[in-house]
Amino acid sequence: MSGAYSQASGPGFVEGPLRQLAPRPPLTLPPSATVREALAGMNQRQADTLVVVDDQEQLPLGIVTLNDLVYAITLDGGGLDEPVAGMMTAAPLCLPADAPAHRATVLMAKRGIRHIVLLEPGGRLYNVISRADLFGLRGGGADLLAESVTAAMDVGQMAQAASAIRQRGSELFTGGMSAEAICHWMSALNDLVVMRVIELIEDEFDLPAVPWCWMVMGSEGRLEQTFATDQDNGLVFQADDADAAVELREAFLPFARAVNKGLDACGFTLCRGGIMAGNPAWCLSLEEWQTRFSAWMRTPDPKALLNSTIFFDFRPLYGRYELVDELRNWLLPQPPEHPRFLRALAEEALTCAPPLGWTGGFVYDGGVEHPHSIDLKRFGARPFVDAARIWSLMYGVWATSTGDRLRAVAEPLNLSAEQVAGEVESFYLIQRFRFRQQLLAEDPDDTNRIDPDTLNELHRLMLKEAFKQAKKLQLRLKLQHGL
Repeated sequence: MSGAYSQASGPGFVEGPLRQLAPRPPLTLPPSATVREALAGMNQRQADTLVVVDDQEQLPLGIVTLNDLVYAITLDGGGLDEPVAGMMTAAPLCLPADAPAHRATVLMAKRGIRHIVLLEPGGRLYNVISRADLFGLRGGGADLLAESVTAAMDVGQMAQAASAIRQRGSELFTGGMSAEAICHWMSALNDLVVMRVIELIEDEFDLPAVPWCWMVMGSEGRLEQTFATDQDNGLVFQADDADAAVELREAFLPFARAVNKGLDACGFTLCRGGIMAGNPAWCLSLEEWQTRFSAWMRTPDPKALLNSTIFFDFRPLYGRYELVDELRNWLLPQPPEHPRFLRALAEEALTCAPPLGWTGGFVYDGGVEHPHSIDLKRFGARPFVDAARIWSLMYGVWATSTGDRLRAVAEPLNLSAEQVAGEVESFYLIQRFRFRQQLLAEDPDDTNRIDPDTLNELHRLMLKEAFKQAKKLQLRLKLQHGL
């Protein structure tokens, strides 16, 4: 599984797979080890955390921090020869080692914890990470905003918190925070908002006692939400058979629709295309989701290709994450077995050519309704998003964000660090112009449109260079698939 580590310029946001954030092996001890042995090991390794593991299988049983030991000895009267297992935090939060760093950032903020244990696919210990490894939601006033989200007791309070997040995000953008950092900052806090809305509404329903998970797709799944965003979500649940799936779907739908309505009240507008968990088409069992993805890959008709631009960017948000991880792990090896599907995706991607003419001038697409303007979402950002998605499907990349996908496929595409940096920076430059328009536009139809004449000469040149990078990506796609 491919991956790449990066730190978005801004208030301490780390992205990429968690595995790459903890290169040193963890300090481990069996449950029978004493506090004295634990302190000696920490001193020798210059570590402040250890993992208590099962002697036979090396499965994590709990974690112990230096602060835990100091507190136990100085305030609780614990002895140096007592077993360290008696002072551990049992059943710590665990995540797959290949999960994205964003997931850990949000869960640490949500649960108020400082450490997460990373596991290999079989459940064996890989490592442990701390908030210091991730930096997390500590910049731009995010910590206070996160507290207001977790303290909200109804959807009305949540709507106020969501509005405050957007307002603060616009201030940070105006103050110079990078587009990539803004995306991650907004996405992390928006995740907390959605999770809290689901929590509040979940209490109003008697949901089936089966594993389930709320998924997000589209720009939310890619961690690329802007200041104007709608909902793209779904729900996955565990069902024993087809009949059980029908019954469970009927039980989950009223809850899902209530969540969609609550999110709409918080500023996440209802999806006009109906890509929401409250739609029976997207409230499915794990097996039904697998069947749906298989059908799209086997028969890449226009509708399947349209769905692919949304649903293949899914990630878990609330509930039993392992259901969505199982879906992702099932999906990762599938696309290379369907070359016709990948070719069709590439053909569709090439229909959105970057808006540069053969002389190097801008090409306008607005017609009489939007004269002398360019749709930055469709013709600027989308070429990067589509290409990154196709390559992530080709090379089995777990990441969903466009920047992380482009970094992750650099090795199989034999790209230099400079080439990848140019692609990623160009994508986020276009995103920055989109953010600017969304804050300036008075007409909702103009939020993604820009008139290059409103830019200064330097910005026009930068935008042209970004479009040139998009052309290079599309040329690479064209050559790869013989189009």
